[in-house]
Amino acid sequence: MGKVVTVSTEARSKYAQTNLAAQVFERIKHEIFDFQLLPGERFTENEIAARMRVSRTPVREALYRLEREGYLEVMFRSGWRVKPLDFAQLDELYDVRVVLEVAAVRRLCEQSERQGLEELKGIWLVPMSERLDDPDQVSRLDEQFHGALVAATGNRELARMHHEVTERIRIVRRLDFTQQPRIEATYLEHARILRAVVQRKAEQAQLMLRSHIETSKAEVRKITLHMLYEARERAGRARPARRRSG
Repeated sequence: MGKVVTVSTEARSKYAQTNLAAQVFERIKHEIFDFQLLPGERFTENEIAARMRVSRTPVREALYRLEREGYLEVMFRSGWRVKPLDFAQLDELYDVRVVLEVAAVRRLCEQSERQGLEELKGIWLVPMSERLDDPDQVSRLDEQFHGALVAATGNRELARMHHEVTERIRIVRRLDFTQQPRIEATYLEHARILRAVVQRKAEQAQLMLRSHIETSKAEVRKITLHMLYEARERAGRARPARRRSG
C-alpha cells in the first residue's frame, strides 16, 4: 500500500492564503488593464480587502507582488498607487518588442514547419464586412496576433520574454484601439505582414512589422489623462452588457 500523506491544518491554511493572494493579484492586474484602476490612482489595502471581501493578508501579498513586477508603488503613509505612465520606460519596452518580433519573423520565414498561421489568416485576411470594430475585441486579437507569430517559432524562451513585455505595455496598447482609424490600419498592416510571412518574404515582413510597431510606439506619446478617464467610462458602460449576455 502507498504511504498516506497527511497535511497539517497550518499547511492547508497557508496554501489557501497563497491561492487567494494569487487570485487577488490577477484581479487587481486586470483592473489596471481594464482601466478600473488608472495610472497614478491611489488606494489602500483596506479598500481592496473590503471590495474583494478578503482579509488584508492575501491583499498585502498580492500588492507587494504587483510592486515587484512594476505595476504599483508604495506611498509613504498613504497606501498604494498605480504607477504613473513612464514614457521613457515604455519607449524601451517597445524597442525590446521590436527586437524580439523582428527576430521571430525572420526565423518564422526560414522554418519548414510553422503552426498557427492558418488560424491567423482566418482572423486577419477577411473581407471588410467581417472585420470587428469593438476596441476591446480588436486589442485582444492584436495582442494574440503578435504573440502567435513569436510562439510559432517554437522558441519557448523567446515567447516567454515577449509575453512579459506584452503585459507591461498592455494598457497603452488597448488605448490605441479606442480610435477607429487605428483599428482599420491594424487590419491592413496585419494582413500585409501575414502575407509576407506566408510567402517567406523575410526582409519585407521585417520592415513592415518594424514600421507597424514604431507607429504604435509613436501613438503612445499622445496618451493623455483625459483619454484614460474616457477609457474607464467606456469600460464601465460595457461591463454590465457583457454580464447580461453571459
